[in-house]
Order: sequence, then C-alpha cells, then structure tokens
Amino acid sequence: MRARTPLALLGAVLIVLLGPPLLTSGSGADAGTRIPGLQFMVPNTPGGGYDITARTAAKSIEDAGLNHNVEVFNLPGAGGTVGLSRMVNEHGNGKLAMSMGLGVVGAVHTNHSPSGLGDTTPIARLTEEPDIVVVAKDSKYKTFEQLLADWKKNPRKMPVGGGSSAGGPDHLAPMLMAKAAGITPKSVNYVPFDGGGELLASVLGGKVAFGVSGVGEYLDQIKSGELRLLAVTGPERVKGLDAPTLKEAGVDTQFTNWRGIVAPPGLTDVERQKLTTLFTELHGSKQWKDALKRNGWSDAFMTGDRFGRFLDAQDRRVDTVLKELGL
Repeated sequence: MRARTPLALLGAVLIVLLGPPLLTSGSGADAGTRIPGLQFMVPNTPGGGYDITARTAAKSIEDAGLNHNVEVFNLPGAGGTVGLSRMVNEHGNGKLAMSMGLGVVGAVHTNHSPSGLGDTTPIARLTEEPDIVVVAKDSKYKTFEQLLADWKKNPRKMPVGGGSSAGGPDHLAPMLMAKAAGITPKSVNYVPFDGGGELLASVLGGKVAFGVSGVGEYLDQIKSGELRLLAVTGPERVKGLDAPTLKEAGVDTQFTNWRGIVAPPGLTDVERQKLTTLFTELHGSKQWKDALKRNGWSDAFMTGDRFGRFLDAQDRRVDTVLKELGL
C-alpha cells in the first residue's frame, strides 16, 4: 500500500490539472457575455432614438459573436415611463435591459412617475449626439436664420415637434434655443411625439413648422433629401452634414443628448457583471465602432457606479433647468 501511495497522489494531481473543473467560484466563467434569452426593451415607438440604439446594439452584439438571438421589443408610453415602470417591476431579471436616455430622465419629472432611474441597475452610457433642427424638403425655410425670424415674430403660431415628452431632450433643446434667442420659453408651442418615428410623419406632412430630434434618427432622410437640415445643437458641426451650429446661426447656446442601458433592480453581482461585461466588450468591438460612425454618434462610454452617479446628476440638472425655464 505504501508503494502505491505516491502514484495515487500523482494521479490525483493530474486529474486536478488536466481535467475540467467541477466547481467554479462564480467570478470567472459566470462573468462572460453569454446571456441566453437576453431581451432589450425600447420604451418608445419604432424608429426613435432608443429603438435605433437598441437594435444597433443587438445586431452589433450578434455580429461580434458576443451573444446570440438578442430580442428587441417596444413598450411605448408616457415618454418612456411606462417602460421604466415595467423595468422596475422586473426585480431580479438578469436577462432584461432597457435602452434609455435623457428623455426618460425628463419624463420622470413631468409625468410625476412613481418610479425613477434610481430604482434601476445602471449598466452603461453608450453614446452622445447633438439634436438637429429639420424641416420638410418643400418648407419655405432654407436657412435657420429665416426660421428664427418668423419664430420670434409669433412663437405660438409655429408648432415645434419633438420626439420626447416635456423635460426630454427634444423639448429642452428648443426651449434653450428660444431662451437664448429672446423668446419666452412658455410661449413656445411644443408638440410632443412618442419617438422620432411619429415625429417624422408630422414634419413631412407639415403638421409642425419644424422638428427637433437626434441626428442619428434622420440621417437617411436628410441624405435622401426628404428633410432639410437647418442647424445642429452641439458645439461643433456634424461631419458630413452641411449645417451650422446654433452659435454660428446667431443663437448662443448648445445642447447634446445621450443614451444608455439600465437593468432591473435586485440583480446579483454576477448578473450585473455579465451585463456590464457584455457592453464593455461591445464598446471595444469593430462592429460598434462602425455603428458610431454610421449613425453620427459620439462615444460616451461609462459603466456601473460612475454611470449611476451621472444619472443622479442628470436628474438634478433636468429639475433645475425646468424650474429656470418656468416649465
């Protein structure tokens, strides 16, 4: 028996070194990007910024081989707060994430939502982009200066369409524009739509004097000539588009929007890390970098607790701006 003991010990060592592990600590294999049954919720209608972001992310994730069969579904309503309430009620669901942004932050305030983004699990901020001022191709306005001159004369008779509810980016942008141009924000006739898809039909149909939306939502329509781009709200011109910044057009203000991903509350550390790892890997992929260029988005990546602090700061900022504008 004594003669066989060293051989037995050697065999045991080889089994440990060469054989597959029977147990894991939960921090290695469990922290990968594979999440079977993963779903992305879009809290507005198809064609809007959240929708385009979610579907672009899902396709890029699949094309990069990070996950398979990511389902994207829409649950619109109340500026995104219907989807937010659903997200909060999905406590502990590590297979669900929601595309969101500044619009949901504002909608929580203006719709007096019982649920806030502080009730979710922050995963990642993905992109930043300017808003744009657009009119239909047959509009009489050829330049932003022409539009501004009429807007100043009678703002109440010039409906402004936006793809977000009051307090969202497409609402805040024209209000800040108006204030900088000497127009009383309360006199602005803002018409909210539940996403850029609904807004597009009203701009093309002449139901609003002009529309304000994210640049990535209407690139195709601008390039095809269906929409005329008059100005961008960011600090710089958008590469490849022939339109001035607001400051260049005589209005001293600037505004950018952002979009990101949150998950339900109550996730385990492993579930939260899996989602964070997935979007971190997505951020580094060629597929996502190509998507940023294609959609005119700026990279604004941040994750986890840092993103959570950013959400808190945005919540306070929106509340302050709404009060300052008397809205």
